[in-house]
Amino acid sequence: MKRIGIADTTFARVDMAAAARRALGATGSGYRLYRRTVPGIKDLPSACQQLFREERVELTLALGMPGRAEYDRTCAHEASLGLQQVALAEGRPILECFVFESEASTDRELEQLARRRAEEHAENAWNLLFRPRALARRAGGGLRQGFADAGPVRPG
Repeated sequence: MKRIGIADTTFARVDMAAAARRALGATGSGYRLYRRTVPGIKDLPSACQQLFREERVELTLALGMPGRAEYDRTCAHEASLGLQQVALAEGRPILECFVFESEASTDRELEQLARRRAEEHAENAWNLLFRPRALARRAGGGLRQGFADAGPVRPG
């Protein structure tokens, strides 16, 4: 039985973990979920590290929603650096799934984007653990999480 961690925040305006859980359940089985919810985005690296060390998860999804202010973008960057450090130190993947409030014009668009991006990252997590070749077949496809895919470059 594989172990998947989900780290999310109370700062987010959408329950991205619920969307990720639903997507994982629809994608396949053979795993157990472990969750850590923390206040803000800069707390995600330590939550992921706790999941690796205490729950022995094989990968984590780090779900966060920075606000619109420039300060929030800075915090997201710092959190991203921390997530990279934890992933390297633990030798295990962290799939960072951030949705910036500035990516959507309305609350409805923001909710749809957050859910879709969390779902698509969850599917990627499942594939990393159970079907890594499926990801390799999709390399160069211009896939975008949360938005329409860009598609591959068309030469000529």
